[in-house]
Amino acid sequence: MSAYGYSSNNDGYGYNNGYYGGAYGANDGYGTARYGGDRMGSLGSNLQSINWQHELASLPSFEKNFYQEHPDVANRSRTEIDVFRRQHEMTVHGEDIPKPVTHFHEAGFPKYVLAELQSLGFPGPTAIQSQGWPMALSGRDVPLSTSMRNRPFSAECAKFGQSSRIKNTCLYGGAPKGLQIRELERGVEIVIATPGRLIDMLQSKKTNLKRTTYLVLDEADRMLDMGFEPQIRKIVDQIRPDRQTLMWSATWPKSVEKLARDYQKNVIQVRIGSLDLSASRNITQVVELISETEKQTKLYQLLERIEGESGVNKTIIFTGTKRSADNLTQNLRRTGVNALAIHGDKSQSERDWVMAEFKAGRASTLIATDVAARGLDVKDIKYVINYDFPKNIEDYVHRIGRTGRGGAKGTAFTFFTPNNYGQASELYNIMLEAGQVISHRFKEIASTKFHGGKSGGSRRGWGGGSGSGYGGSSSRYQPYGHR
Repeated sequence: MSAYGYSSNNDGYGYNNGYYGGAYGANDGYGTARYGGDRMGSLGSNLQSINWQHELASLPSFEKNFYQEHPDVANRSRTEIDVFRRQHEMTVHGEDIPKPVTHFHEAGFPKYVLAELQSLGFPGPTAIQSQGWPMALSGRDVPLSTSMRNRPFSAECAKFGQSSRIKNTCLYGGAPKGLQIRELERGVEIVIATPGRLIDMLQSKKTNLKRTTYLVLDEADRMLDMGFEPQIRKIVDQIRPDRQTLMWSATWPKSVEKLARDYQKNVIQVRIGSLDLSASRNITQVVELISETEKQTKLYQLLERIEGESGVNKTIIFTGTKRSADNLTQNLRRTGVNALAIHGDKSQSERDWVMAEFKAGRASTLIATDVAARGLDVKDIKYVINYDFPKNIEDYVHRIGRTGRGGAKGTAFTFFTPNNYGQASELYNIMLEAGQVISHRFKEIASTKFHGGKSGGSRRGWGGGSGSGYGGSSSRYQPYGHR
């Protein structure tokens, strides 16, 4: 039986015999380990360790390497390969690394998979696909670092698995267990799971991972940052050690590097772009220095201007807490703004309904927390508003990356209060690297050491944009107080 593993924005396929185990978190499915207290700390404590030396003898062998190099790929010179990798800011490490493919037909996919790719209108493989596919298909363990965003796995697996009759299911919190258990009992080749729900299923013996031969850890950096390392290790220890393991990570901190070192063998690695955190240059970053009490008034003014533009201008507003998201949504709806909220306290059916309304444009404003917005796949978001500045600069980059996708232009507004001044230098570096116009006042704040988030001085100022205000030359979008 053949299974596919798919990862990172239509960017990873791999063949394997047996089952697929994926740890993936989207729509708040992680379970928010760092806020889970004792419950999350003890999650997986009832899992029994497996004597793999004994267990492997009773399991069937399987094939990892399905890759056959296309003649066109084999005939490419080392110079051609080096030029291709430089053009795509690609760095590779390891021994016997396969050459990248530049056309779909070179990857060696079955005709029905090629037909699906062609029907979707893709012109050719992306950079990470070009190098990642040959790596994955050759059966090697591959840690990948890429800044690309991910699509919901289940929809993509269903899309590409339909022609080969490969079934998948999702295991995640916030949804009834009964349906998920029934789908497991009916039999699937691919499981896409969040750590908490997968461990729950393992502990209740609704499934096991002994026959899993292909493991994908997606957003590994994010899961570790949220405190899920113990749960990830418990899950991986339940999977046969001769599996193939792929890791996808937007950043490559030491914690991810150690996880890869502990669980991957015969590793080959590909990195697209720099490991330094950066924001897309398609996004105009605009910072307004205001006080905490000014936020709501400024938001009303900003949304009024956005709604005054032609067309549906989808906007995501990020808040720091679930309560703040709910309160802000209620206040905006009282003023006539068709706003909806999404966060971890919403049921899965509520989140699905909210996202359907937002994607269809029936609600043009979405208020979200960081965890809930992780993995959102909405292509036509024009504006992002950081109502509350995030706790770390990585979340800032992930937030504003909701806009400016697929080559489109986007704008990210950030309300920056004195409580956030301690993070000013990090934000300044992100804006500087992305070629943003930065106000003199914000430069001063970024160059000053703040303790406890307090600062005096003027509060007015903007950073970002090209010309005046919001990122355009029209006086309509000049900064508040600067017109």
